[in-house]
Amino acid sequence: MMSRSYTNLLDLASGNFPVMGQPREKKRLPRVMTVPGVISELDDDQANSVTSDAPSSAIQDRIIIVANQLPVKAKRRPDNKGWSFSWDDDSLLLQLKDGLPEEMEVLYVGSLMVDVDPIEQDDVSQLLLDKFKCVPAFLPPDILAKFYHGFCKQHLWPLFHYMLPFSTNHGGRFDRSLWEGYVAANKIFSQRVIEVINPEDDYVWIHDYHLMVLPTFLRRRFNRLRMGFFLHSPFPSSEIYRTLPVREEILKALLNCDLVGFHTFDYARHFLSCCSRMLGLEYQSKRGYIGLEYYGRTIGIKIMPVGIHMGQIRSVLSLADKEWRVSELKQQFEGKTVLLGVDDMDVFKGINLKLLAMEQMLKQHPKWQGRAVLVQITNPARGRGKDLEEIQAEIEESCKRINETFGQPGYEPIVFVDRPVSLCERFAFYTIAECAVVTAVRDGLNLTPYEYIVCRQGVSESESSSESNGPMKSMLVVSEFIGCSPSLSGAIRVNPWNIESTAEAMNEAISMADGEKQLRHEKHYRYVSTHDVAFWSRSFFQDLERACKDHFRRRCWGIGLSFGFRVVALDPNFRKLSIDHIVSVYLRSKNRAILLDYDGTVMPQTSHNKTPRAEVISIVNALSNDTKNTVFVVSGRGRESLSKWFSPCKKLGIAAEHGYFMRWSANDEWEICGQNSEFGWKQIAEPVMKLYTETTDGSNIETKESALVWHHRDADQGFGSSQAKEMLDHLESVLANEPVAVKSGQYIVEVKPQGVSKGLVAEKIFTTMTERGKQADFVLCIGDDRSDEEMFEIISSAISSGILSPNTSVFACTVGQKPSKAKYYLDDPTEVVNMLEALADASDPDSLSDTASEGSI
Repeated sequence: MMSRSYTNLLDLASGNFPVMGQPREKKRLPRVMTVPGVISELDDDQANSVTSDAPSSAIQDRIIIVANQLPVKAKRRPDNKGWSFSWDDDSLLLQLKDGLPEEMEVLYVGSLMVDVDPIEQDDVSQLLLDKFKCVPAFLPPDILAKFYHGFCKQHLWPLFHYMLPFSTNHGGRFDRSLWEGYVAANKIFSQRVIEVINPEDDYVWIHDYHLMVLPTFLRRRFNRLRMGFFLHSPFPSSEIYRTLPVREEILKALLNCDLVGFHTFDYARHFLSCCSRMLGLEYQSKRGYIGLEYYGRTIGIKIMPVGIHMGQIRSVLSLADKEWRVSELKQQFEGKTVLLGVDDMDVFKGINLKLLAMEQMLKQHPKWQGRAVLVQITNPARGRGKDLEEIQAEIEESCKRINETFGQPGYEPIVFVDRPVSLCERFAFYTIAECAVVTAVRDGLNLTPYEYIVCRQGVSESESSSESNGPMKSMLVVSEFIGCSPSLSGAIRVNPWNIESTAEAMNEAISMADGEKQLRHEKHYRYVSTHDVAFWSRSFFQDLERACKDHFRRRCWGIGLSFGFRVVALDPNFRKLSIDHIVSVYLRSKNRAILLDYDGTVMPQTSHNKTPRAEVISIVNALSNDTKNTVFVVSGRGRESLSKWFSPCKKLGIAAEHGYFMRWSANDEWEICGQNSEFGWKQIAEPVMKLYTETTDGSNIETKESALVWHHRDADQGFGSSQAKEMLDHLESVLANEPVAVKSGQYIVEVKPQGVSKGLVAEKIFTTMTERGKQADFVLCIGDDRSDEEMFEIISSAISSGILSPNTSVFACTVGQKPSKAKYYLDDPTEVVNMLEALADASDPDSLSDTASEGSI
């Protein structure tokens, strides 16, 4: 079923955006590296995915860092003729290079913060590529407005910070034209990446929520591209995220990466919950690594908060300007205890909550009146809008009220710095502050506490010989809703919405004994100094390498339209079953074993009427009446329904309930293949299942002759899965001494006798044929789910044990392109029936038994 999240999926798939208009054709950048034989494909917007096996001309690995903004500063030359560029030393993208391998080349793709005239864009692109290894993405003004100020700032940013658009005045309703602008901008970024990429050798590392659908554009072109994504903002809970109309499109786009990174486990857990609830994907944790299985690919989940750049901070701390400013500030706040807040002007930073907490502290603890000062540095707002204007007015009103209430001659409890502050001056404020206070109501990471800790360490070291400062110490009051909170175990964590508790925390922080402050500071400094930005990028890149290690060993197919596109990764020996090939082998063979699953194999899973069509009955009858054939339907269904449905097929063997009941033809008696025919265990298991059924809405129990199955497909996904795990443990405990196996499957928990599986059925059929002097020289085994994998697996062991000859022609075939132990696949039940029909038509009329005419309908 196609998604309706884009107005015209075919336009999207081909890269056309009629709503937004097409940017003018630009001169292509010269390729830095090339892949022989595929350049023409890359230059064609209509090209299929590139999966060239051609050798690369690259000598070393290279990484392409893609973000909304390039790590360069741009300004117009004084003569107004052209531009001058310089590195932005504060940019995380520039700093992360320290953690990458020294020999690795780094290329940047992103936009500039200035408007460049279209006439100048080619020259600017060439200059940035030559001098800075940067590739600029120039967004037309209409797309930029809808992309950044529209979808990013009006939809994604508020939603990821838990603000829902309850009214048009609060966050704004979803606007599809803004989504189209977001998609169009991401495609422009992808075009710039495509112009310079060497898909066989390059890594791509995409940053933040601005480019969340970029992975799909790149994966569509390069199936084996090694690609990672890191989200620098929070990822909301599934209850919040599911309100986004394009929720699945964004999730599926991120799953086109090989590694997806988050600051905290909470953010990763929310993402995994969304994948489970909306896409039905479950994660697995193995040897410390978390992975999501998605169409044969394993998407790694990385949890690692970004650090600070220690070298940059230390260099600023040693500047004379900083020392001069520190002296000036110490003189200004002499005899005062300084609490410091450094925040962007943003509705989520909780600045006014901090001011109210300071006001409460002065009321509750009058001893601090005239002594405690809160310096609040507010960086210029990055966004705009009515909400921002309201919060600014609120902050100014609070500052005025508090200063009027508690101010004295020469003393103001609130010092509000509402102007751009240089890095040097900011570090000077950190140096003189006794406590840093962060009360954001939601924030991705927030590096303010890290910077503060290092600055406090620096000032103690630099001045210890000239001044008796005592031990190096610092204190932190941090919101529990910011990403760095889990890593700062010595900080006082607060709920910023609770003004009273925040006020008490601030009082506790500045009243604490110096010895305790020192211990907390040392603990924090050890963490911050070792987990810096280089450590973060090194760790992410190592995990990206690990996630991509099998890329060129596996066969990949790109399937799906628009944001439903995904890559199916399969074993290189896995291929589609050729009907002509199997028919030719079938004709040459003398003793054939044909094992067929039912649901999902000859009968579509989506069909409500599970009775086989007359066509299927006729084909199965023809195959089973060929004296060279031993044909079995091997199913989890009960023997009553299977024997009724296939009653016309007199020579057909049936293995019901996964092989617990088995018969070789309609004239034979049913055999019981389980180790035990006592079912007293049902009296133990059924009450347990009923208990969970009563407490799990949407679940039900299926009672079979030999088994009990608890289904939770229609229950709440998260709760059903949780209950299934709990039930599995419960049943394993109470049935520990019973001769049964308790297994979980897709939306089921099953209890069945030990020694019952489709694999054992297959082994018994092959063994019996050999004992009868008719060792199979042709094996066809078809199924679609986990239980059928047991049949595919047993075939290999049957050959090694001698039950099957090494010369036996084996066709283990799964239904659908997915990871499997089978060597072959067919796309759906229709193709399975067509293949079986071809075999039936190829059967030798002379080998048909006398009952053929009686059994056909």
